Amino acid sequence: MKLPLLCLGIFVTIMIHAQPKVVIVSQSGNADVTTVQAAFDAVPVNNQTPITIMVKNGIYKEKLHLDAGKNFVTLVGESAEKTILTYDDHTGKIGADGAVINTRTSYSFLLKANDFTAKNITFQNDAGFTAGQAVAAEMDGDKAAFYNCRFIGFQDVLFTNNDSSRQYYKNCYIEGTTDFIFGSATVWFQQCHIHSKKNSHVTAASTPANHPFGYIFNKCTLTGDTGLHGVSLGRPWQPYAAVVYLNCNIDSHILPEGWRNWNNTENYKTARFAEYKNTGLGAETINRVTWAKQLSDEEAKSYTIQTIFSNWMPKE
Repeated sequence: MKLPLLCLGIFVTIMIHAQPKVVIVSQSGNADVTTVQAAFDAVPVNNQTPITIMVKNGIYKEKLHLDAGKNFVTLVGESAEKTILTYDDHTGKIGADGAVINTRTSYSFLLKANDFTAKNITFQNDAGFTAGQAVAAEMDGDKAAFYNCRFIGFQDVLFTNNDSSRQYYKNCYIEGTTDFIFGSATVWFQQCHIHSKKNSHVTAASTPANHPFGYIFNKCTLTGDTGLHGVSLGRPWQPYAAVVYLNCNIDSHILPEGWRNWNNTENYKTARFAEYKNTGLGAETINRVTWAKQLSDEEAKSYTIQTIFSNWMPKE
């Protein structure tokens, strides 16, 4: 017998409070629910119990949100390449509510909850190359960790929003065109692959002045589409933007100057951009902008996960 939607929601909520605390999502119907949002909706507000949501392979075209208070969720895909969460909102499009979509409402996935983990998932915005700002994932929650995930889109792909947020990405693939990693959160990228699809900017950090750390890329690989030679490592969205590349392999798509200013403003005077012992054709420092720093061995020692995340240690 097919349960009505209300009953299904009650059933899933009861099931979550039962022993395994695992929800299976599959479009085939041979699962607890057929949509990822239905699994998110079933997580109790002010949740304190770890819940795992297992998502079977498929393309899930849903505009997803995990609300504040729905904490301690682990989202696990069957495979990173074949478990795809996608939507196509972008700036200028008219949303379902009749309002014009902007950058902050263009997300495919919005995370407000804390203590969130994702593994083997693709987060995508497929609005297209010319759509303008089109966020694949907006991450506002604190203590968010991503392992072997993919973030796919064009402009403004990964929005690390909220200056109180700490985020960790390991073995992730992130691609885009302009400012495709941006925001005010404190974020550590470990052994990630960062791929540019346009002569534009990798990062647009808006780190607050009173935060000593913004984006840290450690042992990451930076590549670009064939023929690109004018990509910058970043530009300062706000005056105290902080971005550091440590021990990364940087390909020839990165321009010799390394960095760009934000639209001819004076943000460069206070931006905190730095590099340390990077390798590759795009890592040569002789022509770097004078306002970016090359860290000494002693200065580089302060960049540790323990230092930047304080009382939170993501699982390796």
